[in-house]
Amino acid sequence: MKRETQNVDFKQTWKDEYLEWICGYANAYGGKLYIGCADDGTPVGVAKAESLMEAIPCKITDTMGIIADVNLRRKEGKDVIEINVEKYPSLISYHGKYFYRSGTTMRTISGKELDRLILKQQGMTWDSIPLPKVKVGALDSTAIRYFKDEAVRRKRLTRSEVNVSREILLDNLHLIDEDGLLERAAMMAFHRDPEKWVTGAYVKIGYFEASDSDLRYQDEVHGPLILQADKVVDLVYTKYLKALITYEGIHRVEQYMFHKDAFREIVLNAIVHKDYSGCNPIQISVYPDKIYIWNDGTFPAELNTEAKLFGKHSSKPFNPNLANVFFKCGLIEAWGRGFDKITAGCEEYGGARPTYDIGESGVMVLCKACPAYLELQNSGAGTSGAPGQKNREKGVVMGLPENLPENLPETLTVTAKRIYLKMKQQRNCTYDSLARDVGVTRETVRVSIASLVKHGLIRRVGPDKGGHWEVVDGQ
Repeated sequence: MKRETQNVDFKQTWKDEYLEWICGYANAYGGKLYIGCADDGTPVGVAKAESLMEAIPCKITDTMGIIADVNLRRKEGKDVIEINVEKYPSLISYHGKYFYRSGTTMRTISGKELDRLILKQQGMTWDSIPLPKVKVGALDSTAIRYFKDEAVRRKRLTRSEVNVSREILLDNLHLIDEDGLLERAAMMAFHRDPEKWVTGAYVKIGYFEASDSDLRYQDEVHGPLILQADKVVDLVYTKYLKALITYEGIHRVEQYMFHKDAFREIVLNAIVHKDYSGCNPIQISVYPDKIYIWNDGTFPAELNTEAKLFGKHSSKPFNPNLANVFFKCGLIEAWGRGFDKITAGCEEYGGARPTYDIGESGVMVLCKACPAYLELQNSGAGTSGAPGQKNREKGVVMGLPENLPENLPETLTVTAKRIYLKMKQQRNCTYDSLARDVGVTRETVRVSIASLVKHGLIRRVGPDKGGHWEVVDGQ
């Protein structure tokens, strides 16, 4: 018994509507249509085979301008017509409509999906389109520096490979076309305001208490895409999520509802694979016991189930040029291993993997609180107050370190306050040690230190190399 596949269909009789199938094959990967077979492939024969052998090729050529091999086969004593359609290098329309074979279904394609297919037929992607008005000098220096530092630190590029002009660096990353114009991927990754060209190139975060209508507060993260992920993770884990507190002996242990590394990987996936032509921001909804992450994107047709997503699969990024930038600086992997990292983080917390709802409107990821967090929550540990508010029973600020001086400026971020306390407790802190101990990136440490210097809370002693930071006396 045979079955229909992405490239094979069985029909008992011929109908002119099957020309849509032939159009879909030509626009997808080619295929074969058998006339005179039952759904399971069993030959049942076809009437008037000889006349159909003359009519079908003419109908195909007259309506679509293409040629398909139409052959008469003898199977189990029955006449079966085999129509063999090759994949065409340009898009084919049938009566002004474009059809595409996806899985075992035939779909009409239009709008942005049609635009993507046209680009694909030309060997291009949405993020490879050149932008005439974007200049190299308009790219953000901090984003460029972050890329260089992380690419070298993660050993994706050498110091000599990044110590070149911006033009050469971007050209080596294949982000400049043959006419010297910057591609969309370069603008999205490094421009200080990508929303000037692409509406919705930012992340929106909201905290909800009891229901979807009970929005308590919200934030937006803007700027170069390459910096957005760390900003989002830092903001969510300092302002939006409260750590429930337990103690192992005299050591304080913070338990979050969802593993930070797994969450970061989900955010990175959303940024890299988002369909930015949809003009909608990535949306993160935080609740007391779960997190939703939505992006206006999709997955390849062969990755349409969670089992396939979390199984071994190749990497097929929606925005390949943008993904290459993120890979070169070590933010993502090139072998589809991001879901392995998500699984590892969830297993470390003893929680379930996130669930994925993949639909035409986008991808919704649900991250549920791990059992350890729910157990602490039900026991009443750290449940007083909302995230970022003072827990009067415990005498601590959820998400903030204890024993902070009372005179710290209100404008300091939670991360900056954590770094300040760590510097106060330990001399000769390095960027790497602070990033490791506080649980943020080196770039976040750098920004936080600049803020502490601005407020006169710390100062540099000695040269850039060999010197150290110290807390200003009187603090």
